[in-house]
Amino acid sequence: QLQLVESGGGLVQPGESLRLSCVTSPDTLERYQIGWFRQAPGKQREGVSCINRGGASLYFLDSEMGRFTISRDDAENTVYLQIDRLKAEDTAAYYCAATIQFCNSNPSRYIYWGRGTQVTVSS
Repeated sequence: QLQLVESGGGLVQPGESLRLSCVTSPDTLERYQIGWFRQAPGKQREGVSCINRGGASLYFLDSEMGRFTISRDDAENTVYLQIDRLKAEDTAAYYCAATIQFCNSNPSRYIYWGRGTQVTVSS
């Protein structure tokens, strides 16, 4: 059973940065594309970014270009999401998920999900 475990969330002030981690089962990064999603209270889950098996990355929040950076460490079976210049609007539960399909922002196309890590941005 493929497992995904997120960490790195917390309470931060506006303008600060966070790096979220998604540790996967061995060989996952060779077989699946890994996406990051977020869900704020009362809102639908939305795609943030995705990195494919070849290491290419996509970003889905056009208005936030430049603040999110996805990367991965194959030796550690880990995908990271760096979030810079955090805003109150970034407050949400952040999830990583795996898809056998191409990278996309549709949550229904992702098969495996982690339990999420909470990011709260507040002064």
